[in-house]
Amino acid sequence: MIRRPNLETSKRLSVLRVVQRTAVVLLIALSFPKFAFAQTPSPLAEWMYSAGNLMRTSMSPSIPKWTTFAGLSADYGPRFDGSRDNHWQGGPSIDIRYRDIAFLSTGEGLGVNLLRDKNYRAGAALVFDLGRRADEADHTRGLGNLSAAPELKVFGEYMIFPVMLRADVRRAFGGHDGWVTDLSTYMPVYGNDKKNFFVFLGPSVSLADDRYMSRVFGVTPTQSAQSGYAQYTAHAGLKSVSLGSSVTWLITDHWLMNFLASGQRMLGDAAGSPLTLDRMQYGTAITVGYTF
Repeated sequence: MIRRPNLETSKRLSVLRVVQRTAVVLLIALSFPKFAFAQTPSPLAEWMYSAGNLMRTSMSPSIPKWTTFAGLSADYGPRFDGSRDNHWQGGPSIDIRYRDIAFLSTGEGLGVNLLRDKNYRAGAALVFDLGRRADEADHTRGLGNLSAAPELKVFGEYMIFPVMLRADVRRAFGGHDGWVTDLSTYMPVYGNDKKNFFVFLGPSVSLADDRYMSRVFGVTPTQSAQSGYAQYTAHAGLKSVSLGSSVTWLITDHWLMNFLASGQRMLGDAAGSPLTLDRMQYGTAITVGYTF
């Protein structure tokens, strides 16, 4: 006689499968350290990494206990803000969510939604800033390294259908050691009848404090002597404004493709810095993956 597993055993097996999938995804991600956590800076705005999540939650009759996405991404953009040298990067893309409470994502970082409802969410996340190496480009030699550093991000998102409003504040611990704020709005501008193809579009503006601006865009007397650049002091204020789009194609019930594209215009003291060789910055990213 074959005995069916009882309810408690089934629950344990379900949890075990989730843990196994999560472990595999994390192992893949951690084998590519540069893609283990959300990264800044980038012309791609913060909202683009989570476009549609709140809207999907608000329209779903129930929220899955676990949602796991794993895929591969490639992105093309400047090596750092103001650079005219662009490069390709590639690696794994992961997005693991527990209900609408917690998440681990290459786009949003490791975080929790402390306040949440059908039309809003607010919380905190740990993300990562890649910094800037002095040997990345000829025009940064003599400036010294701007080390990579973790950042604490506090964010909020509110939906006035179909418009999404989003704000986030990031504080770095090391590296530029400053504060950065992003204010964004976006909305769906296209969706087909099959409900498997969506396009979001929206602008974003970034502001930064004195410490961020001076360390990223300023030139100290020592740096001036070593690099040949004139001394430059960058003050707090507007850093950039951007317009971006997120396009998602649900190929099957599990497979999907996502394409991001954005143009960013440097502003204020960031635009006037001798380290900014191109005030217009462009970035793209494409991701293909599977949702468990």
